[in-house]
Amino acid sequence: MSHSVQAKAQFNFNKLQKRLRRQTGQAVMDFNMIEEGDRIMVCLSGGKDSYTLLDMLQHLQRVAPIKFELFAVNLDQKQPGFPEHVLPEYLDTQNIEYKIVEEDTYSIVTDIIPEGKTTCSLCSRLRRGILYRTANEMGATKIALGHHRDDMIETLFLNMFYGGKLKSMPAKLMSDNGEHMVIRPLAYCKETDIAQYAISQAYPIIPCNLCGSQENLQRKHTKAMLAQWDIDHPGRIESIFTAMQNVVPSHLADNELFDFANLTTGAVIDGGDIALDKPDIPKQPVLSDDEIAEVVTINLS
Repeated sequence: MSHSVQAKAQFNFNKLQKRLRRQTGQAVMDFNMIEEGDRIMVCLSGGKDSYTLLDMLQHLQRVAPIKFELFAVNLDQKQPGFPEHVLPEYLDTQNIEYKIVEEDTYSIVTDIIPEGKTTCSLCSRLRRGILYRTANEMGATKIALGHHRDDMIETLFLNMFYGGKLKSMPAKLMSDNGEHMVIRPLAYCKETDIAQYAISQAYPIIPCNLCGSQENLQRKHTKAMLAQWDIDHPGRIESIFTAMQNVVPSHLADNELFDFANLTTGAVIDGGDIALDKPDIPKQPVLSDDEIAEVVTINLS
């Protein structure tokens, strides 16, 4: 590799790393994800997202004005072919506390679920329960997961298409048992950026299909739809995510979210109703300030 090519590759990596770090830090601040004295359990699966999550949080730990602890947890579910040595060997190089939890949920699931049926629902419930228990045992105050912006958008459409709900994956929320605060520090990060970062860092990726389960078909179709939109309509995905941060309850149809029944004439709410006007739809997707800055940077480079 020539010096100029190597220099360009390093420049691009530095820009990518800086962007991911900035977006992670911004999400942590916006949602007050991490507080002084927190002890955060980072769930490490061996995939690109969780490796990147750990990397970003370790950087934040070094530069943040507050003190907090990190420890990594991996759940070895005894799936056939699972490379048990990979994560311990990697974590030994990271100077971080970690715990490998060994639970044979694979046998439990295969005993209960008939062959040919999806095992994901039961498997996820078992995994969630074990991780909650581990968080208690290890004294965690927060549980960090590696879901990113695209996971949140996919979940929004899955709930709309198949669940009849305008609901997504939150950046921060109490766990379903009411005992743990779950945070997603990569909430503002793009999957393509994370994938590129994982390649650049040469993370020892563990395949996610060792149990023989295939990706949920509905999620697969939704992911493909969004990927095609991103190709055909640049900026649309960014605009969708911006919309998730700009909800206007008075202009939807949920009586529980907005008191339509007691609405009276007088006060104009959220711009009022402009049904008689021609809809003012921008010709280009609406981007956030960060996204506009990124576009400008790309165009100038």
